[in-house]
Amino acid sequence: MRRWLREPLLHFLVLGALLFVAYGWIHRGTGAVGEIVVARAQVDSLREQFTRSWQREPTSAELQGLIDGWVRDEALYREGRALGLDVDDPVIRRRVAQKVEFLADELTPTTPTNAELQAWLEQHADDYRVDARYSFEQVYFDPSRHRERLTADLDSAGRALSRGKTVKGDSTMLPSVMTDVPAYDVVKTFGSEFAAALAQLRVGEWSRPVESGYGVHFVRPTARTESRAATLDEVGEAVERDLLHDRTEQGRKRFYAALLDKYEVRIEGDDGKLRIAAPMEPAAAAVPAGGEAGSGR
Repeated sequence: MRRWLREPLLHFLVLGALLFVAYGWIHRGTGAVGEIVVARAQVDSLREQFTRSWQREPTSAELQGLIDGWVRDEALYREGRALGLDVDDPVIRRRVAQKVEFLADELTPTTPTNAELQAWLEQHADDYRVDARYSFEQVYFDPSRHRERLTADLDSAGRALSRGKTVKGDSTMLPSVMTDVPAYDVVKTFGSEFAAALAQLRVGEWSRPVESGYGVHFVRPTARTESRAATLDEVGEAVERDLLHDRTEQGRKRFYAALLDKYEVRIEGDDGKLRIAAPMEPAAAAVPAGGEAGSGR
């Protein structure tokens, strides 16, 4: 017996058993226990998600698989919370903050009247202007092909065009004619420098040489429709989207202002002392969920 009591293996087994019991006692009650109830609303939600994704109803086996997956995730979630894995996790922290933001967003009115939309349009008329539209033809000259002859060749081509003659110019992938295109298409195709010059040219006349990022052009506008203020019928969807976005942002700011009133913010300095922070601006506290507004104009 004494020989067994001196056996190292016995000491190891006893120590292991004691550690196991101690661990169980320390962590008692921390396991995720209880029942998991899969409510009818949850089953319906799983079915609807499947239907939206696959454009058909799930089979009985597929629905059971969805339910099994949900139960598995719920069990893992509860166990994770019981183990404290949700504490100080930045992803979980941000996700919970976003859910509170969504709750605040639901308090914002979402059905503006036509009068409100019209008022918004008038207040932000420049943001919704209908672009100018152009029809024109152009003759292109590539400076790299003409080099030191460029000035002389341009003078010769300009005189020919002024007398009504046809000038071929250099081959290019740029269109020689554009018809009834908005200004932003001109910018996209020829660049902003070309588009700015086009806006100043006389309709029906060949221009002096106009520069672009590609080279030099002679341009003859054949028609132009000036930029104008848009009507609500034309930009109603964009106006409503922007108005609702603004209301959501204003609602968030009011929500944050009320929320921050409940807290005193203190910041620890380099000396280890806590100091009361200056009041936060509601806008600074906000983190947009959807980015900046875009009118789609």
